[in-house]
Amino acid sequence: MKVAVFGTQVQQEYLPVLRQFFHHLNTHDVETIIYRPFDTFLTREMNFTPHVDGFFSSHEDFSPDTSLVFSIGGDGTFLHSFLTVRNSNIPIAGVNSGRLGFLADIGRNHVIDGLTSILEGKYTIVERSLLEVNLFGAPNFDFNYALNEMTVLKTDSSSMINITTCINGEFMNSIWADGLIIATPTGSTAYSLSVGGPILAPDAANFVINPIAPHNLTVRPVVVPDHYELTLKVEGRGNQFLTSLDSRSIAVPLSATLTIRKADFRVRTLHLPGQTFFQTLRHKLMWGADNRN
Repeated sequence: MKVAVFGTQVQQEYLPVLRQFFHHLNTHDVETIIYRPFDTFLTREMNFTPHVDGFFSSHEDFSPDTSLVFSIGGDGTFLHSFLTVRNSNIPIAGVNSGRLGFLADIGRNHVIDGLTSILEGKYTIVERSLLEVNLFGAPNFDFNYALNEMTVLKTDSSSMINITTCINGEFMNSIWADGLIIATPTGSTAYSLSVGGPILAPDAANFVINPIAPHNLTVRPVVVPDHYELTLKVEGRGNQFLTSLDSRSIAVPLSATLTIRKADFRVRTLHLPGQTFFQTLRHKLMWGADNRN
């Protein structure tokens, strides 16, 4: 079995867990490759050099015969690891070294038990839909797919932007707001949730169209089937606006048009036995923590 380990940084108190993690892989003769910047960080900052069999630095030198990827960090690290895996169909397991994490859901107290289950093949795969975003009239993203969401945002600190939104070529609305989020079911618990959007189950065949601080309070989040194609055109006082795909953003001229559709591939995420979406919601959002409920 060959696995890849991806990460960026971890806190010092997580080091004992990392030592156990790599020791477990080594003692079970698992071929391990590691993201080179993460290995450099561990060596220089944590004084820990894990025993590994190879390195990778990007999707260009990532080994396609890898069985799975361990993403060590939070949800942001998980999204970064997706940029390495891309459309290779290799499952990603999120190991949470931080606090809140919907994608990185293997907690520090369950890492060894989780590794044991994974090496024994005791896990489930959840396939997650993606957004494909194309820019017309502006340079496109190098990898124009998003696992969580795409957004358009104003660049000026005061004036709003007007986002003309069409669905399957039909005009839906012109939204005066600070921005607009188009979220996948996975992204429904991320940025979209923080601005009042609904929560979708990971296997829901829908997208969320969610305005950010709209001028008209009757403009609410809208859930649409994910086979719809969305077209956005932005107007404003400035010359450009920001477009982001998950954590990547670029400045786009107002003359550009954006189209958003479901990607023709999915990301495979790995989950341990007994880990369900609603269990994660209860734990991460502390449902039931109030004794009055």
